[in-house]
Amino acid sequence: MSYGLQLSAAGVLTSMYRMDVYANNLANTDTVGFKADIPAALTRKPVTEEDADAGMLPSNKMLERLGGGTLAFPTATSHTQASLRSTGNDLDLAIQGDGFFVTRDVADAGGDALRFTRDGRFTRNADGLLVMATTGMPVLDVSGNSIKLPNGKVTVDADGTIRHGQAAVARVQITDVPDRSRLRKQGHSLFTAPADAMSSRFAATGSIRQNHIEESGVDEVRTLLNVTSAARDIESNLAMIQQHDRLMERAIAVLGRVN
Repeated sequence: MSYGLQLSAAGVLTSMYRMDVYANNLANTDTVGFKADIPAALTRKPVTEEDADAGMLPSNKMLERLGGGTLAFPTATSHTQASLRSTGNDLDLAIQGDGFFVTRDVADAGGDALRFTRDGRFTRNADGLLVMATTGMPVLDVSGNSIKLPNGKVTVDADGTIRHGQAAVARVQITDVPDRSRLRKQGHSLFTAPADAMSSRFAATGSIRQNHIEESGVDEVRTLLNVTSAARDIESNLAMIQQHDRLMERAIAVLGRVN
């Protein structure tokens, strides 16, 4: 295969990956508590270096000048604080600073059913429990139990203490993990993590704002520009593939001609 054709094809695949990630971010600009994904690419070693690492015979020295192209790298997530919006709903909560609300996925029978989220759109279900408005998952207190709300209006302090009048009812758990790169998205602005990461979680330093929700962490304008940039990169690499195809066609037709 033409080495230039290989590099251009790798460029197309990497740019398509970038476009997919940015397009998904763009589709979630209105999703409460959503955290933007960050596509990454790895610069591949020149062929001569890869051959040496693999113990193979050396390739053409001229290939060193071309580099090895790019490869898609695992996606990261930006946990940057997004803006807070006032809703006037007493059970809407937002975290200012670090941390996540903790919920329990009662439908998960596979073991560790804890989930983290920044989506604080909560409501009271038929049993009087504080649950996520989108999934119905119960919100947990600092002891890991579901929160039973009394009838009537409640207030929530900055430390998560829920009060009915002056009486403290429960305290909402806000937690964090040492290495957020181990968190994995699960839809509905939820995150999960391996059991060892869950067991090493600690009380977060963020504070709670009642009557507020955290908006999406996507910068719509910047993301739209990134989508456009990725599309142009795809077009450029496809044009190079066509050029390489024409060069190979000419090489076969002209250089391979027997006089």
